Amino acid sequence: MGNIQPQTNKPVILIADIQYLVVEGLKSTLGNRFVLMDTVQSKYELLQAIHRQVPDILFLDYGALDFEGYDDLKDLRSDCPEMHIVITANTISSLEFKEYNACGIKHILLKSAGKEELEECLAAVTRNRKYYSELVLDMVFDSGKELKTWVDNLQLTTSEKEIIALVAGGLTTKEIAEKRSVSHHTIMTHRKNIFRKLGVNNASELVMYAIKTGIIDAIDYQI
Repeated sequence: MGNIQPQTNKPVILIADIQYLVVEGLKSTLGNRFVLMDTVQSKYELLQAIHRQVPDILFLDYGALDFEGYDDLKDLRSDCPEMHIVITANTISSLEFKEYNACGIKHILLKSAGKEELEECLAAVTRNRKYYSELVLDMVFDSGKELKTWVDNLQLTTSEKEIIALVAGGLTTKEIAEKRSVSHHTIMTHRKNIFRKLGVNNASELVMYAIKTGIIDAIDYQI
């Protein structure tokens, strides 16, 4: 499987999968917008390819390749922190999702996803935002109940939950500081901590995440 050295500024992708139709589908859909660096079918081939050149995006069916455990995935992320990893899978369990999350994986795409979901995932990758197929969330979190438990385990403080609600209410950082009689800097610190804990990048993502996990009630949220 020859390595293709890109000669343009297009993002470089590497596909690690054993399913021929999936590989060909990705290659066909991504078209001329990306440069295909290589396609590999084993851990050894993957590591060899990355040793030659680190791609911008790795499409990886981790469960299908001969990895020994999730520590291998952690090592891969540690060795190539600038490489975006999109996990592709036929299905995914709650335990697998939690393991991927613990490894710092931000993008999971089911192989049953259509072109629109693939495009949404790629858009999230380019913006360095998380993306999980809707069916992944539906299967893993049982209509949000398990996700809410998982979020509760993140140990959001009472103040952080109150600030989330105020952000959802449309208040600015300055308005929240005035309402809580604290400094602007204090609220900014809270916001940074909240974003870090929940893995979101902006207020819109925070609100949607908070609604889905039950941190705030969608009925009380007004756009």
